[in-house]
Amino acid sequence: MAVLNVNGKAVEYTADPNTPLLWVLREQLGLTGTKYGCGIAQCGSCTVHIDGAPVRSCTVPVNTVGDKKVLTIEAVAANGVLNKIQKAWVELDVPQCGYCQSGMVMAATALLAAKPNPTDADIDAAMTNICRCGTYQQVRAAIHAAAKA
Repeated sequence: MAVLNVNGKAVEYTADPNTPLLWVLREQLGLTGTKYGCGIAQCGSCTVHIDGAPVRSCTVPVNTVGDKKVLTIEAVAANGVLNKIQKAWVELDVPQCGYCQSGMVMAATALLAAKPNPTDADIDAAMTNICRCGTYQQVRAAIHAAAKA
C-alpha cells in the first residue's frame, strides 16, 4: 500500500504507479467532487491543489505526488463553511450545469492565494478552465467580488 496526503490526512491506496491521481481520488478514496472532463489536462474539471498549486489531476501519475499535499474541492469549505470564492459563486449564480465548477473554484482559490487583488488579465491568465455553459463573465465577477470580501 502506498500513502498520499489528501486534505490533511494520510490515506492509503493501491494502484499502478502510472494511474492518474484523479482516478485514485475518485475511485479509491471516494472523493468525487473532482471531475473527469477530457483526460488530457485541457478542460480543468479535474483541478486539485498540489502543495498549493492548481494542477490538472487527470494527467498526474499518482507515483509522482510523493509526500506532497493534495487538496481537493471537498476540503475547500472548512467545517462546512464556504470559502469566499464559494460564497461569491453562490451569490452571483455562477454555476449553470455545475460540472466544471469544482475545477473552477480550485483554480480561483489558487489565484486569490497568489494574487489577492487580481486584474482582469490575471484572471484571464489563471482561469484556463473550460466552461461549456459559457459562464466566464460570472466567473470573473465572482473572483473580483471574492477579492473584495
